[in-house]
Amino acid sequence: MDRKPAALLSLVVPCYNEQESLPLFYQETIKIADKLKTQFNLDVEFVFVNDGSKDKTLEELRKLHSQDARVRYVSFSRNFGKESALYAGLGAARGEYVATLDADLQDPPSLIPEMVQFLHDHSDYDCVATRRSTRKGEPLIRSFFAQMFYRLINKMSDMEIVDGARDFRFMTRKFVDAVLAMGEYNRFSKGIFSWVGFKTHWISYENIERVAGKTKWSFWSLFKYSIEG
Repeated sequence: MDRKPAALLSLVVPCYNEQESLPLFYQETIKIADKLKTQFNLDVEFVFVNDGSKDKTLEELRKLHSQDARVRYVSFSRNFGKESALYAGLGAARGEYVATLDADLQDPPSLIPEMVQFLHDHSDYDCVATRRSTRKGEPLIRSFFAQMFYRLINKMSDMEIVDGARDFRFMTRKFVDAVLAMGEYNRFSKGIFSWVGFKTHWISYENIERVAGKTKWSFWSLFKYSIEG
């Protein structure tokens, strides 16, 4: 009996000054890609988005692309911000399924098989999302203002935005197409993910420190982002 053709999972990864993290991220994720092929007959493509990095991120992406045909990338002429990078990556993704995650391994790729399994077992869901159960290792003042942000935005909005929600998600093509159809200029992905209205299952995990490099989010950049949201 012929085996059913493999489905495709697109891993969308925004990158800003991640030259140190990228080789580590790739090596870690390749292990998961092999497992997904064996366990779920799921092929993987990488869709990196270089968000105007000032270091050697683009060189690292070119190197990975030359070594592995599954690696694709989009490169911005300047830094447009993570929201623009996510949108571009979702638009470039070709898979029946799409996962978004950061290159610094704060979003553990090891959770992806669990995400796949859940959607395989629950056909009425179109998204598996993640949230941090703790803010261990984060400055206290940042944690305080983050908690205040979620309280305030949930009082102002008809939609619930989960405290500690990450951009680390596993989505069906139907979900992704609905997100792409939202034509906002100033995008706030956490709100858009909620707005499209599909059933979402949440997975919690403890905060994980960056594997390499420094955070790109200062207190003031996070404050500005919360105001835009």
